Amino acid sequence: MAKRQRVYSPQTVDAVTLLGRLIRARRIERRMTAADVAERAGMTRVTLRRIENGDPGTDIGLYFEVATLVGVPLFDATPQTLRRANREVAERLTLLPRHAHRPRVDDDF
Repeated sequence: MAKRQRVYSPQTVDAVTLLGRLIRARRIERRMTAADVAERAGMTRVTLRRIENGDPGTDIGLYFEVATLVGVPLFDATPQTLRRANREVAERLTLLPRHAHRPRVDDDF
């Protein structure tokens, strides 16, 4: 059976392309070779190339790891603000129901 091609929204494609370009620009600005970054991130140069080209099918964790290695800020935040934001969202989640349910529509008039 042939694998289905995933279709991404234009906004997703634009965002992942931007992140990949930011990563590549910062890597070059810091005079880091693709081989060095790939090795430090534990990936192949081919995977790094996919990231820098904005391939949306590449694991998001790999994008984040490479962004951190080359110094691209994520979420426009410091590590401390990321931790605080994570705690705040975790607290919000404790107040929400465990599962989302579709609203029941009563069509009986």
